[in-house]
Amino acid sequence: MKRCTWAKTALMKKYHDEEWGKPLHDDQALFEQLILETLQAGLSWDTVLKKREDYRAALDQFDPQKIAQYDENKITELLHNPKLIRHPLKMKGIVKNAKAFLAVQKEWGTFDAFLWSYVKGQPMIHHFKEETGRPSKNDLSEQLSKDMKKKGFSFVGPVICYAFLQATGVINDHIDSCSFKY
Repeated sequence: MKRCTWAKTALMKKYHDEEWGKPLHDDQALFEQLILETLQAGLSWDTVLKKREDYRAALDQFDPQKIAQYDENKITELLHNPKLIRHPLKMKGIVKNAKAFLAVQKEWGTFDAFLWSYVKGQPMIHHFKEETGRPSKNDLSEQLSKDMKKKGFSFVGPVICYAFLQATGVINDHIDSCSFKY
């Protein structure tokens, strides 16, 4: 089977084949993906994937209700965990994003409804012949970034938002020859 060329390691291939670009509608999974994408800023995706299970264990399985309650002591504890990316602003951002996520759920019923409203519930499917044609951001990610920042999210610039949209299947950017496109 042919896949997008960025999936080189075993972990990246598994992620590509089983998750990336598939429409995601579960709020818990959307929150996890959002947090992972914000952690990735400045790092390789492979690095984040290698730490995913450690983050699940440390962050109460990415439960936004629990994370929103984290205090300075808990953040300090997380910052001393050698299995995590120990970036103070990102760690505080996780708590901030949990609170913003819960606010969006309260406003929209689900985060899923909010996110998928940008594409009227239908994935945006791009047709790229090769990896080099794929952008790092677009008008949709620019708008999502602005809206999320207004709602109190952090580490959600247009590039992070674009990666989040790709990962959750809102945007399908598998190259046309990829066996996993549809």
